Amino acid sequence: MDQPAPQSSALPDAGPAPVSLSAAAATRVAAIAGKQGKPAILRLSVEGGGCSGFQYRFGLADDVDAEDAVSETAGVRLVVDPASLDLVSGCVVDYVESLGGAAFRVDNPNAASGCGCGSSFSI
Repeated sequence: MDQPAPQSSALPDAGPAPVSLSAAAATRVAAIAGKQGKPAILRLSVEGGGCSGFQYRFGLADDVDAEDAVSETAGVRLVVDPASLDLVSGCVVDYVESLGGAAFRVDNPNAASGCGCGSSFSI
């Protein structure tokens, strides 16, 4: 199935977005946002902690900050603050359902290692 190429407002005319959202993740974010009556904006941030040194944080955002990197897939925006972008540039956020449960997963090419649950990583 063809997916639309993510668009970025952070780097005009620079090619692909610095981060992207899979079609499955966009569908899930849209469903959650619709149930909560919020805009379909997923914020990805990175904080110190977790079992590998850094951990991903996801949350619905009410708005996009001026300095955020923005990627859009199927009308759903993924936003990342500049400090977090240094650690997740080039990543793809996906939504995966398996026997063990369902979760957003980050495929981060910058991560040297990660934990088994996929919510933390090291550089």
